[in-house]
Amino acid sequence: MKELRGGNAVCADPENFWREQGLAYIAGVDEAGRGPLAGPVVAAAVVLPHSASISGLKDSKLLTPEIRAALAEEIREKALAFAIREVGVRHIERLGILAASLKAMALAVQALTVAPHIVLIDGREPLPLALPQQPVIDGDDCCPSIAAASILAKVHRDRCMEAYHRQYPQYNFARHKGYATREHLEALRAWGPCALHRRTFKRVREWLAANGGDEEM
Repeated sequence: MKELRGGNAVCADPENFWREQGLAYIAGVDEAGRGPLAGPVVAAAVVLPHSASISGLKDSKLLTPEIRAALAEEIREKALAFAIREVGVRHIERLGILAASLKAMALAVQALTVAPHIVLIDGREPLPLALPQQPVIDGDDCCPSIAAASILAKVHRDRCMEAYHRQYPQYNFARHKGYATREHLEALRAWGPCALHRRTFKRVREWLAANGGDEEM
């Protein structure tokens, strides 16, 4: 792993900085789903052409579902390359959510059909990859490729949870996407956890401790 610190690691314009150094293929990478009590963590990696003009790229959490979906289609059309990868619940339990998130992001980068000259990662942590890379704090606010990755990851994960809703309708995953909303916590108390729930997360762990473990999962 070669971690670089060009530009300002606290978010100036690192993407443009590396373009000015002559790097053409800059991959932005981000994840969605670190916080929920249920479901996979999803990561996306995106390489945008320098000429790409995509209006409205920003942190996916600041966008409406409709705008995210429209931007996701535009990103897929205009990107030089993109890849999306998931790390499932049992891996999250075994590795911990931080390591699972980093693994998902590394898998997404490795799946790109264009080899990046550098990888820009949203956050503070480098990836377990032997590639030049730079963590960028609040990268989805200042790096278009990271913002694009954030959007693809969020849209993909939301669609996964909507599909899981059909399998486990009692939790209403289609609405809260596995986050610890009041509705979700009430369903967890009523029904207990299903196979999608992360048994190492506090609210699920507490239910298991109070109800004799996870034999039914």
